[in-house]
Amino acid sequence: MTGAGLRVERDEETGVAVLTLDRPERHNAIDLPLAAGLTAAWRELRHDDAVRAVVLTGAGDRAFCTGVDRSAEVPQPSSPYSLDDPLLTVGPKANDLWKPVLAAVNGMACGGAFYLLGEAEFALAAEHATFFDPHTTYGMVSAYETVHMAQRMPFGEVARTALMGTAERMSARRAYEVGLVSELCPGDGLLPAALRAAATLASYPTEAVQGTVRALWATKEAARAQALAQAPHLIALGNAAPGRQAALFAARARGGGVAYRLR
Repeated sequence: MTGAGLRVERDEETGVAVLTLDRPERHNAIDLPLAAGLTAAWRELRHDDAVRAVVLTGAGDRAFCTGVDRSAEVPQPSSPYSLDDPLLTVGPKANDLWKPVLAAVNGMACGGAFYLLGEAEFALAAEHATFFDPHTTYGMVSAYETVHMAQRMPFGEVARTALMGTAERMSARRAYEVGLVSELCPGDGLLPAALRAAATLASYPTEAVQGTVRALWATKEAARAQALAQAPHLIALGNAAPGRQAALFAARARGGGVAYRLR
């Protein structure tokens, strides 16, 4: 399966599929066709019994994913009680896929990338990877992203990442220290390491593996669902008007947009 900025490659021998976000010229940002492609891919993999584990990564070595492409136009309903979020179904759990998914983070991971990281079983990262959440800098509420990351990191680390915006980036080393990442790899060793781990999972009896995945998610499902249910309302209340967001983004871009502290 290839197209819409997504590559899906299957290895029948190992039972591992690799999903690659394939928009390196846009830092693998998610536009509407890619969002739809991810939803379709996860649903297709649910029915492919030859695939028993999945590796999710991004093309190139600059970015894993930088969230929603800012050029994407997302029509919104007029009702103040409704919000259409194009990333709600880009992850495996949102599509009822309980095969293990490993994220291989090969560069920047920011903003909407946390929807994907938040629905992976665990993540490996290249040593040059960085993590940050730009929402507050541009007048937006970090709601879904923060809920996903609160399942992965200590509260203070999530709060700092969400609130500091573009002023800071978390290094791969720090992400490993706080538990967001389970293994650090040299850049050229990242995908092989992820494939080895995925092949191990794929070699075990699939019912036991998927049952364990389901049990793991059951431990936090209720709290996560309650928190995510609040996200649309918080976004509707707290987001700056689109024109204000665009002005903040343009101002930072004019200033070079590269000044940040790496921690």
